[in-house]
Amino acid sequence: MIYRDFQDLKLSALGMGAMRLPTIDGDDAHIDEKAAFEMVDLAMKNGVNYYDTAWGYHDGHSEEVMGAALHRYPRDSFYLATKFPGYDLSNFGKAEEIFEKQLQKCQVDHFDFYLCHNVCEMNIDAYLQEEKYGTVSYLLAQKKTGRIRHLGFSAHGSCEVMKRFLDAYGKDMEFCQIQLNYLDWDFQDAKAKVELLRAYNLPIWVMEPLRGGRLASLAAEDEAKLKALRPDETVPAWAFRFLQSVPGVTVVLSGMSNLEQLQQNLATFAEDRPLNDTEMQTLLAIAQGMTKQHSVPCTACHYCVSHCPQGLDIPSLLALYNEHAFTNGGFIAPMALSSYPKEKLPSACLSCHSCEKVCPQQIQISEVMAKFSKMLNL
Repeated sequence: MIYRDFQDLKLSALGMGAMRLPTIDGDDAHIDEKAAFEMVDLAMKNGVNYYDTAWGYHDGHSEEVMGAALHRYPRDSFYLATKFPGYDLSNFGKAEEIFEKQLQKCQVDHFDFYLCHNVCEMNIDAYLQEEKYGTVSYLLAQKKTGRIRHLGFSAHGSCEVMKRFLDAYGKDMEFCQIQLNYLDWDFQDAKAKVELLRAYNLPIWVMEPLRGGRLASLAAEDEAKLKALRPDETVPAWAFRFLQSVPGVTVVLSGMSNLEQLQQNLATFAEDRPLNDTEMQTLLAIAQGMTKQHSVPCTACHYCVSHCPQGLDIPSLLALYNEHAFTNGGFIAPMALSSYPKEKLPSACLSCHSCEKVCPQQIQISEVMAKFSKMLNL
């Protein structure tokens, strides 16, 4: 197992994420505890010491199962992380109630790592309203008492949202967890998020390294390109090798669902094998080809914006459309759009075509807006 330095700790470069634990009959709320325990045992045996769960994973049962699985081991043999569930606005104002319950569910007296969960467009204002909710101040108080050892945040929001959070709390944050993989390096501008975190000297925790399994297999022609460069490397391993090539990445969380996936990842993380320039460019070209099939080629030149009588932020809407179309749904676009006023949603497009007359890429923007609105039932 590779280990990374974090302050005075040695953290396993591979962390076990508990969002996709094995289930019974495909019921996400019904975790197969026996299988989950076997996975934890194998992970512990092979040097994994970082375990990540959250309040809402598996309909609230992930914390319970992970707490029970890890309770069988000495408390100083693992690092446990969970999160304040800021993805649900109704949880703001309940930080103390939730935190106390999490300690009980996980059967611990402290969390080694604790995160403000899913800082995004939808909840950034609530996170910043300390006088009203006091979420971060409460968590900092728990850190002072030792019930939280290290405080950080996770983010699916834009760089702008992350910067607002960091401007307010950056001095108190010790790490940040972002969606990072070679597909999203350009597609979701993860590169800019990495650069932002470097500017704040924050180490990076990675979620969705395989993009929800999308990068576990590739088209035959793309796989052949990679095999020509590294005949012994599996397709999923390439995603992890990419992350081993990004400075600042400390822990890579993988939501493994069975022993086979865990065994494969353990084999990958037995050694560091970062990519050279040729390998990196080949991988990023494959990612570009994957996204191009489902996306419109907006370059965010903003010529369209000044010609829109509704004042729509067309480049941002097109970026969200691309994400939603590529993922074939998902939560990121609806989550971001929930912060938009009704008159700024894609459904507000008048189909006047003014924007299209100045678009260098000749995108049929009005058609995309209509399609996006239909996809989201706006």
